[in-house]
Amino acid sequence: MNAPLGRRGFLAGASMLFLGACSKVADSSVGQSLFNSAEKWHQKIHRSLADRNALAREYDKSDISPFFRGNGSLTVGTPEYEAAIENQFADWRLEVRGLVSNPMSLSMDDIRALPQRTQITRHDCVEGWSAIGEWTGPQLSSILEAAGVQENGQFVVFRCADNLNGQDYYESVDMVDANHPQTIVAHMLNGEALPVINGAPLRVRIERQLGYKHAKYLTAIEVVDTLEDIAGGEGGYWEDRAGYQWYAGI
Repeated sequence: MNAPLGRRGFLAGASMLFLGACSKVADSSVGQSLFNSAEKWHQKIHRSLADRNALAREYDKSDISPFFRGNGSLTVGTPEYEAAIENQFADWRLEVRGLVSNPMSLSMDDIRALPQRTQITRHDCVEGWSAIGEWTGPQLSSILEAAGVQENGQFVVFRCADNLNGQDYYESVDMVDANHPQTIVAHMLNGEALPVINGAPLRVRIERQLGYKHAKYLTAIEVVDTLEDIAGGEGGYWEDRAGYQWYAGI
């Protein structure tokens, strides 16, 4: 007998079914209205089922997948990135900017010097596969606290080094998910430096959302008051180009 479907599994399944229907109705105004209503429903239901700080399930080391596949961009592919690989990302910087009182430019040493969180969690991809990995990095909330988010800061935008189809990859979350205890800026996977296919040297982990929200090759964290004037205005690369839900909670 199959095990009962948990809350996380139910929401992941519902999200994937919804996204799978995108191409059928996304081009119509009625379809777009349905998408917007469904997303708001999804966010409301997800956050009503548990406390906003409730943790995604964490696993044992024995549960770690033997291989954590890459997805989307598997490298950045620029001469600058290849040079960064060669010097082990010694010169990589993470900018913290936007609506903050104390803009920062963090080196990899700075990132490693911050208090670290290690968590073993399951990555759920919208394509239907999952993998369990051990991630290590500072909590995003600690970086935002040091930067001093201004009162009108409503969203955090993740800027990335990879470019797909002529558009720089980016993602975003609201302050609830940005400050969640399991939202971290990961620089290690399974006790080793983050592999290139998984987003080296930095990727964000947002453990209560689907995998496309977990931006790789992170170069900047930008606090903004609106997403409307960024790229296509939908809050993320796949949201702009393929109608994916901005809120992808599981």
